[in-house]
Amino acid sequence: MDRQQADMLMMNIMNKVPAEQVNVVRNKLYGAMDVNSVNYVISQLKDPTTMLIISIFLGGWGVDRFMLGDTGLGIGKLLTGGGCGIWAIIDWFMIQDATKQKNFMKIMQEIR
Repeated sequence: MDRQQADMLMMNIMNKVPAEQVNVVRNKLYGAMDVNSVNYVISQLKDPTTMLIISIFLGGWGVDRFMLGDTGLGIGKLLTGGGCGIWAIIDWFMIQDATKQKNFMKIMQEIR
């Protein structure tokens, strides 16, 4: 993939990965060989703002954690009612960073 394509993709995913990992992702995109696999991975990334909204409205039932792939945490939140509401409120502040970290891990695993 050439630099121009990678930079255009970075504009789309800049807010979906942790700020301190942006250069790592950019370098990974520069070295990527298959543009189709890169586009597929980027289309699968979760939007942190959307996850925050889901967490606010459905976080007490663990829907936010299920969507991130944290099945164990999702079941825990579901069975405890979001930790009697406390865990759900804590997740309101943590879910965006967790989403960005999961997106970063997905990019690092899938793009070769």
